[in-house]
Amino acid sequence: MIFKRRDKPTRIERIRVAVWPRHSWSRSFRYFSKRVLRLSASPQKVAAGFAAGAAASFTPFIGFHFILSFVLAYILRGNLLAAALGTAVGNPLTFPFIWASTYKVGLYIMAEGDRPLPHFGDKLDHSMLSQSLDTIWPILKPMLIGSIPLGLVAGVFFYFVVLGSVSTYQKAREHRFRLKRKLAARSKKADQDK
Repeated sequence: MIFKRRDKPTRIERIRVAVWPRHSWSRSFRYFSKRVLRLSASPQKVAAGFAAGAAASFTPFIGFHFILSFVLAYILRGNLLAAALGTAVGNPLTFPFIWASTYKVGLYIMAEGDRPLPHFGDKLDHSMLSQSLDTIWPILKPMLIGSIPLGLVAGVFFYFVVLGSVSTYQKAREHRFRLKRKLAARSKKADQDK
């Protein structure tokens, strides 16, 4: 294969690259932002899709963020690829903060702000599989309730940030293309005049 690596990476190297970028965080962030900016949809659709993905990443349903973001993007008439990229707001670096904040906000909304975390030591036995939802529901319920307002706030925030960025980028790109067309027309006319 033409683009295959000459030296196959080891398992440790693949794990390291999955957790830590190969070159730098700033380069990875620039690459990711260029992927969002270069989507070929209207700025409103890209922003709505990214906002749907960002809002979906606040829910405690790990593994269903893509599906939930696609449903939200479809409802909001957003770009589905932008929704998939928006789920990157929830990542291993931000999940601890997202989970803690959704849990605290959920407890506050439920008016149980001083309630401590449930103790699971006595519940971890052989019947845990049959009672798993009963075991995690005391944590999952506040996180689910708290994810709604925090997801809405994050979605609105990212909508306006992405909308401004994409519209500015697309206007600048259109301006560059116009200049190139003018230069090409001038050179063509100069060639014809000779």
